[in-house]
Amino acid sequence: MEFFCYHRDRVGSLALRVELLEEHWSYMDRYAEQMIARGPTMVGETPTGSVHIVDLQDAAAARAFAFDEPGYQAGAYRDVLLRRWRNMLGRTMWDFPGGRDGDDRYLVIGLGSGEEADLAVPLDRDELIARDELIAYGPLLSDDGASWLGTAVLVRAPDPGTARAVLTPGRYADIEVHHWQFGGRR
Repeated sequence: MEFFCYHRDRVGSLALRVELLEEHWSYMDRYAEQMIARGPTMVGETPTGSVHIVDLQDAAAARAFAFDEPGYQAGAYRDVLLRRWRNMLGRTMWDFPGGRDGDDRYLVIGLGSGEEADLAVPLDRDELIARDELIAYGPLLSDDGASWLGTAVLVRAPDPGTARAVLTPGRYADIEVHHWQFGGRR
């Protein structure tokens, strides 16, 4: 089962995150084989959160993954968004043909409201985002996978507005767009 996990930083926690960086990476190294995507969200050079999409055996394992993470245990994060997720591209971020470098990567989270939306990979909608610009794409689901709760996307785009356009306008209670970087050890 695939899970989307987004730890949002607590204001003022940068020094703590830096102090725990090696512990964080060592913890994530234990999940290297199950990792679909990972990396920090950023404002300029400052991290604002940490994204992990990981394939685990069940919801209990996903909760353990999210809440045993050293930064969470030390109080670096203000909250955690943890949802089942379906890998609609069938690949990891390391398979993305655009490579890992660049400032034009975004995390887009659409929080669902009502009818399901964007369950299929977009096919070059209005030519704003080409399919090969998608790094990771999938619906956010309830723990049992039966209910749609939104959509989470990692995408390469020229600007936040274009990244946002990967989701169908008007179908979400809220859409968040964050600058995102490929994560892991360099």
